[in-house]
Amino acid sequence: MKKGIKGPRDRGAEDAKYGLPPKNISRNWTAKVTRESDALDLEPGVFTWKDPEKIARSLKKSADSSTRRKSAPFRSAMSMLVFYINRAGSKLDGGQKRILEQAKEELRKLYGRNKK
Repeated sequence: MKKGIKGPRDRGAEDAKYGLPPKNISRNWTAKVTRESDALDLEPGVFTWKDPEKIARSLKKSADSSTRRKSAPFRSAMSMLVFYINRAGSKLDGGQKRILEQAKEELRKLYGRNKK
């Protein structure tokens, strides 16, 4: 390998040098946020439910009752839902993604918001 060109094996040492977490830890941070978020107390499995209205009601209830969130209830609830959709990425089943997108619409209705 040419001097100065970093290969895949060189990056771990480089990350450690700059205080970055090991790659296997950084890959799992989203699961930890979903599991241990301090802002909202989510019902277990809420993002796996098949009823978008039920998902939206649960997120609204969690956001409205939370005293630890830093923004408005609507924003907290929508942020958590969008976070989950974005982080699940290609691993999210197409049908479940549609349900979660519908849950966003239901959440907007519950809070009396229109889509921008």
